[in-house]
Amino acid sequence: MGVDTGYAGREYPANAVYEVAREKLREFASAVGSTHPAHTDPEAARSLGYPDVIAPATFAVVIAQRAEAQLFEDPAAGIDFSRVVHADERFTHHRPIHAGDRLVTVLHVDQIVERAGLAMITTRAEIATEAGEAVATVVSTLAVRPEDAA
Repeated sequence: MGVDTGYAGREYPANAVYEVAREKLREFASAVGSTHPAHTDPEAARSLGYPDVIAPATFAVVIAQRAEAQLFEDPAAGIDFSRVVHADERFTHHRPIHAGDRLVTVLHVDQIVERAGLAMITTRAEIATEAGEAVATVVSTLAVRPEDAA
């Protein structure tokens, strides 16, 4: 069974709230080698005008992937995650993510194109606060190799 191209245009409902924890931001900053004190020290972040430590720019992928799971875990979508290769990821930040944020994400399946058995899936995760304030947009393109590819 291949990827169901009929999923293009689908929008998933907002997922459960993700509460951004200060320690998770510190761990992520360490993992990606970000040494700016605004990612780990609340006072440094406040001195720059933020309410608490802020996330490195790519932290938004952690939140986006929770929403993308709705698509990948849907058996009818036909996506075998063991055949997925990450092709591209783009971030648009409307404001920094910071500790204490309570964020929800709506996933959009913008495009599914299949050529020679390879399915290219483009998703867009719109991340916002519970109150609806736009925080970030994460656009991902994934390639799903056909079953007969070695």
